[in-house]
Amino acid sequence: MAAPPHYVRRIARLPQVFELLAGRPGGLPLRSLAEAVGATPDELRDDLLAFYGTEPEELLFGLGRPDVIDFCAADGSDASPEDAEIVKLISARPGDELGVEYLDASELALIYTAAQALLEIEPSNEELRGAVDVLTQTMLSDDTVGASAAGTLGPRSWHGALAPLRTAVDERRRVRITYSNAWSSGVRDRVIEPWRLVQTRRGWEVDAGPVGADGSIRTYLLAHVRSLDLLDETFEVPAGADALIERQRATTTVRVRVPHRARWAADFHAERVEVVADDELTATLDLELLPPVERRVGLLLLVAGEDAQVLSPAGLIAAGPALAAELLEHHRG
Repeated sequence: MAAPPHYVRRIARLPQVFELLAGRPGGLPLRSLAEAVGATPDELRDDLLAFYGTEPEELLFGLGRPDVIDFCAADGSDASPEDAEIVKLISARPGDELGVEYLDASELALIYTAAQALLEIEPSNEELRGAVDVLTQTMLSDDTVGASAAGTLGPRSWHGALAPLRTAVDERRRVRITYSNAWSSGVRDRVIEPWRLVQTRRGWEVDAGPVGADGSIRTYLLAHVRSLDLLDETFEVPAGADALIERQRATTTVRVRVPHRARWAADFHAERVEVVADDELTATLDLELLPPVERRVGLLLLVAGEDAQVLSPAGLIAAGPALAAELLEHHRG
C-alpha cells in the first residue's frame, strides 16, 4: 500500500499540536512535542515551518498565513527555527489560522479527498478524523463575518463575495477587490467590471472586464478575493461580450495516463474528461484544460505521482518535473 501523502499527515498533526500548546504560554520543548504526535523533532519542525514559517509575500499563488507560532531558545529568547528548542503559541485562536483557511477551492478539495481516502483505510485514526472535520467545516462554512450592508467583505469569508458580486452583475456596478493571484505570487488591488458569475468544480468564478489592450478579459476565483467593495460607478457590457468570454474559457486537449487512484484529480482539474482507454492499473484520459495549461498539468502530475505521464502534446511532457523544480527552488529560498 502506498504511503499516505505527507501533507495529509501534516494536517492531522496540527490540531493535536495546538491542543498540547494551549494553556502553556511558555511553550513546550520541540522534542517533547514531537514525541507526543509521533514525529521526529526535525520532521515536526519542517511541518510547522511549511505551514507558518513563510512570509506571505514570498509564497507561491499569493497565499498568506498570519503568525501563529514562535520558535525560542531554551531560556525563552528568540532563536532561529533551525536552532530553537521551544515552540509556543502566539495566537489566541490558532485553529482559525490553519493553512486550509487560505487555500483556494481546488487545493482544498485535493487535500480533503486525499484525507477522506486515507480515513477509509485508517478508520480508527481519530487525529485524522478531527482534521477531516476541520476541512469539512472550512469548505461548507457560509461565514460572512466582516460583510457589511455596503458590500464590504472580510478576508476570511468563504462565500461572502458571492452576494455583492451578484448585485454588481445585475446592476452593472464596478467592484474594487483585493485579490490573491491564483497562478503567480502576489496580492493586488483591482477595479473590475463583473459580467458573469459561473460555478465550476473549483468553486464560484467571475468573468470580468475591463477589456485589456490585447482584447482579453479576466476570470477571478471568488476563493481568492480577500476583500471587496461595491462601488457606485457603473459600466456597460461591450458588444461581443459572449465571444470574449468564450475565448477566455477556451480549453486545450491534453492526453494523460494516470493511475486509477488519481483519476479524481484529473476530474477536478479538467473542465471535461473523456476516457480513451484503461487497464488494470491506469487510465488514459483526454482532458479539456483552461489556461494556464502547463501549470494545471504540472499540478495534476505532482498529485498523481510518478506513474502519471503526459502523452500529448509533447511540449507538456516535462510540466510535472518543471513545476517540482520551481517549488523546490522556492522553498529552498
